[in-house]
Amino acid sequence: MPQAFGSPGVYRQEVVMRPPPVLETGVPAFVGIAGPPPGGTARFNVPLALYHKEDFAGLFAPATRSFLADAVAGFFDNGGSRCYVVAADPQANPEQALVDAIAVLAPLDDMDLLAVPDAAILVTPEGAADKAAIARVQTAMLLHCAQQGNRFAILDSLPGASVDDVTVQCAQLAAGRQEPVNGALYYPWLLTASRPVSVPPCGHVAGIYRRSDDRTGVFKAPANEEVFGVLDLETQIDGGVQDQLNPARVNCLRAFPGRGIRVWGARTVGPVPPDLNWLYVNVRRLFLTLRRWIDTNMGWATFEPNDVRLWVRVRREMTVFLTGLQRDGALKGATPDEAFFVKCDAENNPPEVRDLGQLIVEIGLAPLSPAEFIVVRIVRHAGGEADS
Repeated sequence: MPQAFGSPGVYRQEVVMRPPPVLETGVPAFVGIAGPPPGGTARFNVPLALYHKEDFAGLFAPATRSFLADAVAGFFDNGGSRCYVVAADPQANPEQALVDAIAVLAPLDDMDLLAVPDAAILVTPEGAADKAAIARVQTAMLLHCAQQGNRFAILDSLPGASVDDVTVQCAQLAAGRQEPVNGALYYPWLLTASRPVSVPPCGHVAGIYRRSDDRTGVFKAPANEEVFGVLDLETQIDGGVQDQLNPARVNCLRAFPGRGIRVWGARTVGPVPPDLNWLYVNVRRLFLTLRRWIDTNMGWATFEPNDVRLWVRVRREMTVFLTGLQRDGALKGATPDEAFFVKCDAENNPPEVRDLGQLIVEIGLAPLSPAEFIVVRIVRHAGGEADS
């Protein structure tokens, strides 16, 4: 309630201003099979936040053959700063346990990546990789990301996959789906110093997403980035193999002499031929990030009088955010007018729309596609000199 003052004059009051909410990107949730730490209490199907890779050992004990700890370590080794881990019940059916653990992530609003490294441990009764079960879990990941509308799945290739295997896997994940698809598939698996077996790449790739976001922004393709903490690749990829996998929308990890092992692709899962509007990881994540920003910052508009004053304020606040993106280099165009538009006026909010309690805002963005193919033309002049 207002403070009472005894006499006229100037009175000083200290007010602590709340900073605007920070929209953090590159925050994954890792789902896998795990038990409680020695002497600890089991916490299944509960998202737990980790800030260092050493936090994992204090909260979980990895199950046999689990890759959950490897994914978390790879994330922090490659630039990650915060993640969630959900331990699925090791006593339950593994496939169903992973799907149930994915579902508990729905209420979180501060994560934007999803990875399930332990989909790879699903096996048939004969001990072979259960490709059908793995596909069902990865389909559940993509469905979860589509339903939530604010997160992106990092998918692992099948264990020990050949080029043909991973091509078929990517095509099956895209079958029957309309673009955009909120997910990307990475191949091959990685060899690290901490395990005698290869590990799925999703954790290392998630760290690279965060590193790229911090260095440039979510609008930059998380590719041509070195993978740290890796000794070698399970399968060597050369230009000929890349020529097969890139059009199939499989993102390759490649070893380059003198440059280390690098992520060498930034394409989303989807139909072939693709919808070029949604081909690239960074373009899709830019739009997902915009949706997260709206969810975080535009809640104040709910129940406000739906008139011209509200429309002006909505346009102003969204224009400020989008102008920042354009200034940072996320969008095409030399000016904001060339890079985006925000429409919220009487034309798209006629009386019949307002009577339904709806406020319609139309936003258009002109995102930048990555320079995936660098073409250098070398021309020989008749005089013998060459220009490049």
